[in-house]
Amino acid sequence: MWVVLIILLIAGMALHFSWRAVLRRERAAWRAELSRRDAHELAAETETLARQDALFDSMIEGVLVLDQKDHVRFANQTFAEMFMTNGILRGKALLDAVRLHEVADIVGQARIEGRVVDYELKLPGTPERWLQINAAALVSIDRRKLGTILVFHDLTRLKQLERTREEFVGNVSHELRTPLSLIKGYVETLLDGARNDPAVAERFLKIIERNTQRLDLLIQDLLTISALESGRMKLDLQPVELQTLVEKVFNDLHTKAENKEVTLLNELPEFIARADANRLDQVFANLIDNAIKYGRTGGSVRVSGKRLDAGNLEVFVQDDGPGIPPEAINRVFERFYRVDKARSRDQGGTGLGLSIVKHIVQAHGGEVWAESKPGKGATFFFTLPEAKSE
Repeated sequence: MWVVLIILLIAGMALHFSWRAVLRRERAAWRAELSRRDAHELAAETETLARQDALFDSMIEGVLVLDQKDHVRFANQTFAEMFMTNGILRGKALLDAVRLHEVADIVGQARIEGRVVDYELKLPGTPERWLQINAAALVSIDRRKLGTILVFHDLTRLKQLERTREEFVGNVSHELRTPLSLIKGYVETLLDGARNDPAVAERFLKIIERNTQRLDLLIQDLLTISALESGRMKLDLQPVELQTLVEKVFNDLHTKAENKEVTLLNELPEFIARADANRLDQVFANLIDNAIKYGRTGGSVRVSGKRLDAGNLEVFVQDDGPGIPPEAINRVFERFYRVDKARSRDQGGTGLGLSIVKHIVQAHGGEVWAESKPGKGATFFFTLPEAKSE
């Protein structure tokens, strides 16, 4: 009897310890599996966050996420570049990260109204920069406020284009208004009876003709600028003898130079450029005409150049007039820009000649610039690709 009990006790104890060993193994296996799952989930979550950060950092818009206390939870790389911030932004107060009360006001407005759309903000400092801001309050399913998200879009280029468009429309309107007003005035005078005096009528008609030609030139130049800027003007690239082309332009402007007693000097070597002859004719005509127009009476206009490395040619047109003021030298190629507005209009220019020169040269893959010292004339340079020898 006792023997049986002892055997049963030993068997029970063996079974107990066996089950405990199995349980320990199962618990260890379960913990290992749980640990693997946690590591896998953590890795997956880390990968998701990394992808999310990479996605936000690739955006051209700046993104800023704030918590309910207006501290930074997330800011992408574009945002940091827009506001030129350094270091870690996470956890910083909004005004420590941005230092602009206007942004704090937008956050407050979004918190009250739910969203702010298309708010335009001019950033302080130079150069001038504009941002468009959209903001929205972050709310949970149970309507608890979680914070605010703001998206910043750079409007600087758009603002510059808008200003350029407004200036262009204003300048064109002004340039058209002057000759149209003169034509209208003289036509009304002729209709009121001046046509009955042959001498007066002839003089008025010549003024009308001159201003009509000025309008025609302006329209042609505007069409040329439009075609060049839009890329619609195709170049017919052929070998062009520059010396011969300059001689042709000299012949075309001979009377104008003679009337001002200006000597025209063609000192270009026998260069052959790969260019569109008709467009290059416009370049030389504009530059040489300006040199005659703004050079001194009895002076000279010189055209010369040199061969550069990498198969390019440098050409320049030089006058000996009063020169260009330093503050104007970088603006002379702008549309309608005039160093001396009154004198330029008296000379009959459209204000587009140098802008056309710039666009034609750039269309050939070249560069154009001007150098001048007050009282010592001005020199206009441009480069062209040299035609490859057969």
